[in-house]
Amino acid sequence: MAISNIRYGEGVTKEIGMDLQNLGARRVCLMTDKNLSKLPPVNAVLNSLAKYGINFEMYDNVRVEPTDQSFLDAIQFAKKGEFDAYVAVGGGSVIDTCKAANLYAASPSSEFLDYVNAPIGKGKPVTVPLKPLIAVPTTSGTGSETTGVAIFDFKELKVKTGIASRAIKPTLGIIDPLHTLSMPERIVANSGFDVLCHALESYTALPYNERSPCPSNPLSRPAYQGSNPISDVWALHALRIVAKYLKRAIRNPEDREARANMHLASAFAGIGFGNAGVHLCHGMSYPISGLVKTYKPKDYNVDHSLVPHGLSVVLTSPAVFAFTAQIHPERHLEAAEILGADIRTARIKDAGLILADTLRKFLFDLNVDDGLAAIGYSKADIPALVKGTLPQERVTKLAPRPQTEEDLSALFEASMKLY
Repeated sequence: MAISNIRYGEGVTKEIGMDLQNLGARRVCLMTDKNLSKLPPVNAVLNSLAKYGINFEMYDNVRVEPTDQSFLDAIQFAKKGEFDAYVAVGGGSVIDTCKAANLYAASPSSEFLDYVNAPIGKGKPVTVPLKPLIAVPTTSGTGSETTGVAIFDFKELKVKTGIASRAIKPTLGIIDPLHTLSMPERIVANSGFDVLCHALESYTALPYNERSPCPSNPLSRPAYQGSNPISDVWALHALRIVAKYLKRAIRNPEDREARANMHLASAFAGIGFGNAGVHLCHGMSYPISGLVKTYKPKDYNVDHSLVPHGLSVVLTSPAVFAFTAQIHPERHLEAAEILGADIRTARIKDAGLILADTLRKFLFDLNVDDGLAAIGYSKADIPALVKGTLPQERVTKLAPRPQTEEDLSALFEASMKLY
């Protein structure tokens, strides 16, 4: 199990200047995005850096839903700056970009594709020492502050892929629930759906002891190892928090208890999936995001079309869990019960349908777009979506049930309309 150090509590951001002082940091790289650079979370960090006399340079050009090019721009900045510590303030896009910048600045002779997941990149193990990275999440979704994963859009292939290595996980995650109060409604919803799927996918993933072959060296053991007894604890706990608090956090921005709990749930699910992994919802989500045409979501202040990550993941969830429930149906039924289904008279063989219906109701109650068709896809796009899913073996092979190209086509088709 690999987990970042975590510090939680209202206002803990003000300690970040002291943390950097304690690390002996002389030149700090502060990464964020244009929207956040004007908001209270970045202000809180800047105030702490000023108070403790920390010398820093700010990079606020992070792209929401990063691309290989936006990663390369940030890497260039990091290489030039010769920084000895990094601070990422933002959602998963910012934290992931900062992880990549730290990695390639520490390994200046590496080609970009050296560390990118196979089969798209070479997937080389990371053996260089990285600089300390402190992550300050401002959304309650990716759990990126706890994981060794950095995801981006690979434009040439129109798919999302990433870098996965325990070596790139942040040194410290500062989880300050005050930062969630500036999140608009749809960002709360979409980031919450990511937490939901992280928990469900890691709990239902292929068990760690059924994966093969065993790596020839512990250095080659993947960050995503399959469901396991420790990740299970975190995944289930995160799922219970989502069931209790997500709707409240979306509907009432003043509900500090709900927003604080979702901020924690994001980290808890991150600890779970950061070691167990995710499977089909995430594998299928990457082409859904990568092939976006004109969709622009409400509450996202961006100049490009994008499908928010949590939305791209959750739209296939009813179809996916109906499909995977043949294997370990009792886990699927348990998840449905946590999310509010009455399973007293349920038959175990109906576990997948029960979980799918529970998810549909959950999404309907929260005004989620009615399937892939509502975000601009049609049946004609299914071959391209399948093609974009096939390279995602790092996650699709963690599904408890293997899938053919025909299976994937059927899952995309079933996800065109939800209600």
